[in-house]
This record gives sequence, C-alpha cells and structure tokens, in this order.
Amino acid sequence: MADSPAPNLYAPRYWPTWIGMGVLWLVAKMATYPVALGIGRSLGRIAHQLAAERRHITEVNLSLCFPGLSDQQRQALVREHFEALGITIIMTGFSWWGSDEKLRRLSHINGLENFEQLLQQGKGILLVGMHFVDLDLIGRLLGLRHPFGVVYRQHENPVIERAFSRYRKERFSAAIGRSDVRSVLRALNNNQVVWIAPDQAMKGKHTVLAPFFGIPASTTTIVSRIARISGAPVVFTYGYRLPGEQGYVIEIGSQIDDFPGDSVESDTQKINMMIERAARIAPAQYLWSHRRFKKRKVVPDPY
Repeated sequence: MADSPAPNLYAPRYWPTWIGMGVLWLVAKMATYPVALGIGRSLGRIAHQLAAERRHITEVNLSLCFPGLSDQQRQALVREHFEALGITIIMTGFSWWGSDEKLRRLSHINGLENFEQLLQQGKGILLVGMHFVDLDLIGRLLGLRHPFGVVYRQHENPVIERAFSRYRKERFSAAIGRSDVRSVLRALNNNQVVWIAPDQAMKGKHTVLAPFFGIPASTTTIVSRIARISGAPVVFTYGYRLPGEQGYVIEIGSQIDDFPGDSVESDTQKINMMIERAARIAPAQYLWSHRRFKKRKVVPDPY
C-alpha cells in the first residue's frame, strides 16, 4: 500500500495553529516568567469553561483517585489543574524558544550526581519519568545540565509535530518513537541516558492491569522488559513547578533497588506506586485530563 501523501502544513485548516505558535514565540521571547504565568493561568481559566469533555475526564479521575475530597475541594483542584494546563501551553513556547540564560534561572535540580555514578557501569541509564503537565519544559531544563534521549509519541497535529520534531533534534541526544524498543536498547548499549514515561493508558500484549491510586490501570510493561534485556540501571525522575515565581524543581533519584524484580507485574506495580507518590506532591500538575483508566481488559471504562 502506498504511503499517504504528506499533509500541506500551510493549508487554511492549519492557520490557527501557526498563529498560535507565533503568539507562543512572542511570549517566549518577550515575556518575563511572572507575566508568562499570568497569561497561562488566564488561558487555563478559559479552557476550564470551554473544554467540557476534558473537564469531565479530570473530574472523574480526581473522584476516583482522591475519594476523600469534598465536592468543593475537588472542583478547586480541577480549576487549579486547568490553570496548570494553561501555563503548560505558554511554557511549551519557553521550552522551544526560550534562551538558555532565561531558563537556567528557573531550574533547581537535585540528584544530578547520580548520572555520573551510574554511567560508570557502561550500561546507560533508563530514566523513568511521568506526565506532570510541564513535561517539555522539564526536559529542556534537564537537557541544559546533562544530555539524554527521549522516547516520544507523535502529535496528531502535523504542524505541532514538526515543531516538536525540530525541538527534539536540537535539544536531545536521541528521539525515539515509543514502539522502537531496539533503538532504546541501542542507545543504552552506547551508555546513554534514555527517558521514558510509562504512565499513560496502553493496550496490547505488553500491558498489565496494575494499581494506580488503588485502581486497576492498563499499564505498559516496557520499563521492566527493557531493564531485563539491557541490564541498565533504572532511575525514577520527575519535575514540577514550584509555588510563586521560584521556577521548577527536578528530582533525580538513585538506582531503583531490586529492579527488575521477581516478575514483570511486580515491576510495573512498583513503577506505578512511585508515580503515584510523586503525583501527590503537586496533584494539580499531574495530567488528570488524560483518560488514565481506559483500555482496561476487564474493568469497564469509567468515562
């Protein structure tokens, strides 16, 4: 079968995307961090009113994962989450076009010395991350301090994907499609650091139902499988926005003990527990607007 023709990125249907990216470029080049935060929060408040489907998904996820919250507390967390999403839009522009000098002032990284120690083993590092909303900016901030490759999922909008593709090539040592396990293994064999986030709903034979906030979630087993094949040390890392205008903190852990363990299932559950603990630190900034509990093999979809 012939490949589908490449889309015309300058067709009228993509003009709003180009205009939006132009606005992001201007903000990234001209706005201070406090101003960018204010713009982002305003965008998030608008999205909270207009994006009914994503608001519903967020409400369902929070009701499942934080059953002890009152309705008032949960709605406040939903609003804060949408403000965080709005900030993420603006910070994506910062991650693409912000100067190194501007971004370094926002960065607080703990545990970077773990990289140097573990790379002495010569097996690379499998860096396990998670979907806090400002993921792209966190990647840029970490990349300013140490090179690493990323495993990514292609964006559905080809204009945005082109921007992401250029960004990945410029900022990271490797950009690997999420189904390309061989390239991950090759990078680890070359003693590189490779980042992967296994906390989105997946389906297929390489998934298991593993608890996340006590709820069965269809979860990829890729971290366990790669660790078993490569022998690479596995390190958990995450980053989130600090209160006020302090910037962002990135926490790089030490090598996960006894990993891989007795089974792929126990390994996957361990990773989910680590992600859950990190998500509780800054709950409004975790990606609750994603259908985390879909694609489950037995349990009905809650959405």
